Amino acid sequence: MLDKAQKQTGAGSTAGQMLDYMPGFGNDFETESLPGALPQGQNSPQKCAYGLYAEQLSGSPFTAPRGTNERSWLYRIRPSVRHTGRFQKIDYPHWKTAPHVADHSLALGQLRWGPLPEPSENLNFLEGIRTMTTAGDALTQGGMAAHAYAFNADMVDDYFFNADGELVIVPECGAIQVFTELGKMDVEPSEICLVPRGTMFKVTRLGEEKVWRGYLCENYGAKFTLPDRGPIGANCLANPRDFKTPVAAYEEKETPCRVHVKWCGQFHVTEIGHSPLDVVAWHGNYAPYKYDLRTFSPVGAILFDHPDPSIFTVLTAPSGEEGTANIDFVIFPPRWLVAEHSFRPPWYHRNIMSEFMGLIYGRYDAKEEGFVPGGMSLHNMMLAHGPDATGYEKATNSELKPVKLDHTMAFMFETRFPQQLTRFAAELETLQDNYIDCWTDLKKRFNGTPEGDWS
Repeated sequence: MLDKAQKQTGAGSTAGQMLDYMPGFGNDFETESLPGALPQGQNSPQKCAYGLYAEQLSGSPFTAPRGTNERSWLYRIRPSVRHTGRFQKIDYPHWKTAPHVADHSLALGQLRWGPLPEPSENLNFLEGIRTMTTAGDALTQGGMAAHAYAFNADMVDDYFFNADGELVIVPECGAIQVFTELGKMDVEPSEICLVPRGTMFKVTRLGEEKVWRGYLCENYGAKFTLPDRGPIGANCLANPRDFKTPVAAYEEKETPCRVHVKWCGQFHVTEIGHSPLDVVAWHGNYAPYKYDLRTFSPVGAILFDHPDPSIFTVLTAPSGEEGTANIDFVIFPPRWLVAEHSFRPPWYHRNIMSEFMGLIYGRYDAKEEGFVPGGMSLHNMMLAHGPDATGYEKATNSELKPVKLDHTMAFMFETRFPQQLTRFAAELETLQDNYIDCWTDLKKRFNGTPEGDWS
């Protein structure tokens, strides 16, 4: 029996048990971890059950249109004003915020890195975050940052919320539990989770690994939503029912705790005497969720040519300009290639969007060597990229029979803004100086005849 100082209570699990979730994207949910804790028929009764406090968490302006208006009512042991005391400035020197133009000597170019090195000391999730790129301006709520993380310790008495943007967490090595104000999510590689702007949470490790590693997208702009499917219609891509929102769970812990806050690119910490994860019941549509990338239903060419990569968009954060995203979160999952008389990999291209890629497992079909799980690449706006020489040779000479790309999962954070490299990224020891050489063997084949030189 756990004593009061260490008790974790409510729906959900301890280690080894399955958590409960509510399905659907953008739904209006209601959930309680004690019977009768959720008021019925009103939001703010004079006296809440169990002596709880009613509190609203707003993710949009009060007068936002109904389709974009987001808020949740929380019924908690203490109101949030008790979860902060006097703040002190704190420094996370490796977490950068746009606008950030770093002082480094690395010239413009197509870039690729191996995975982050294993930490040489004990680091929790917050301490293990390393910013690779920033874009836009967090103060005007536009743009993003792309981070990688590597950690080996739990956030036991440390909690965090980000006032600058929502966070998409993409594990690559090691499953994690993300315990938020609104419930717990167990997230393993091939799954992602989203923590809304301003939502308190902590991250702990699941399983046995030497290091827990992955990627993080910080969205300063309009919240992520599902992309319009256009002529695809009502089904496929990321289906709403596959998004899972946690049920209410709370932590009753009367021990010294620290709440860390990111606000306008600066970090602050306050000390309190209890856990801030004390929401016993809640209802609304402003909530965290997780998504299994393996449930994505890809569509593609079934006769000829390679469609635009936009067909692999899982989530999009709109910019206000129609058809131009603040961020697209795109994946390249297992799928069949069947196109006839076609070059099947992604074509060579230059693009007004800036692309930060990562690999969760397997190989990426356009670059089978050098781009490894945990690795990263950056192709900034208008810089040419495409299959390496090996991939080109394979694609132009292979028999065009149906082929399944299997055991692979790559992703991309794509933004309309140029992505500024941090000094950490420019000087990271896993930077591959020879990445540009992967295209060197793409030789001239033009010889003035229709057949070309394919020898």
